[in-house]
Amino acid sequence: MLHATGSLFGLAYGDALGKPTEFLTVEKIVARYGPGGPRDLEGAPALVTDDTQMALAVAHALHDAALTPDDLEPQLRARFVAWWRSPDNNRAPGGTCLSACSRLARPGRWQHATVVASKGCGANMRVTPVGLVPGLDLDMLAGVAQLQAALTHGHPTGLAAAELTAYAVRLLRDGADLDALPAMLRAHCASQRRRYHHDWLGDLWCVARASTPESFIAFGWDECAAAVDRLSEALIHPDRGADPCAATGAAWIAEEALATGLYCALLFPDNPVTALARAATSSGDSDSIACLTGAFLGAAGGMSIWPDRWFTRIEYADQLAALGAIWDTESVRPGA
Repeated sequence: MLHATGSLFGLAYGDALGKPTEFLTVEKIVARYGPGGPRDLEGAPALVTDDTQMALAVAHALHDAALTPDDLEPQLRARFVAWWRSPDNNRAPGGTCLSACSRLARPGRWQHATVVASKGCGANMRVTPVGLVPGLDLDMLAGVAQLQAALTHGHPTGLAAAELTAYAVRLLRDGADLDALPAMLRAHCASQRRRYHHDWLGDLWCVARASTPESFIAFGWDECAAAVDRLSEALIHPDRGADPCAATGAAWIAEEALATGLYCALLFPDNPVTALARAATSSGDSDSIACLTGAFLGAAGGMSIWPDRWFTRIEYADQLAALGAIWDTESVRPGA
């Protein structure tokens, strides 16, 4: 089924479809593409945004590093700084990532480089690879997902939302029903509410001037739980023709990016191109919504759900294919 490959390519496909629509109103998107929204890749290659670039940075770091805090942090830092310095970093990147990476380029502890007040969606867009790496237990998945977020987005909701997004990808990759996902995510919010991962986060809670590590992280899980509740409410009477941001948020912030990306996937679980088009036809952070929609659907359905003609047309196809092949092969090893 090539679930890892399907998820990575789905992320990039959604990113590319949403790139031209990110700063447009729904009315302008419909005027340009029709009521169905963008349904095919543009350009040769079809360009992606910083969302895919940073997801690849995380993916390469995960591939190259031992998955321990001491080894992974410098690998992530080096990849993030390389992205920040790259001439290809010209895709309207977020201010949080830019400012944090500029500080990560200097010596010093990462806890003093991160933007502790930011829960922007940038850390969510790049976390999909964490959910695709075979063999991670849930504690390690949580630590890795939160660390990659924390290097730039130090807000507790940014950390919790990144873990929840990676957990959603893991569940779908392992065969969970898409319809069951909101309830599973809500239960995860409750079970993790006061779990602070000291080994991975160090004294970030002190840098953020929280009273305790437990109260620091609980705030983030409470905001994520509220976003999942809004998602569940929206799914009671879904409007498949309306702007998805009206139901679950514009997705500029972490918990809304998760909720709205998953909402679009749940609106059209059996028609992935339509799901991406719906995500891209939105008034908020369209490329980020669509890239998460694609990551979720690709993790669930594998590479075969995407149009064959897109494979050679997407930017960074060689890297996406190579990383996906490694993780798909590892996931089917005996005893894995």
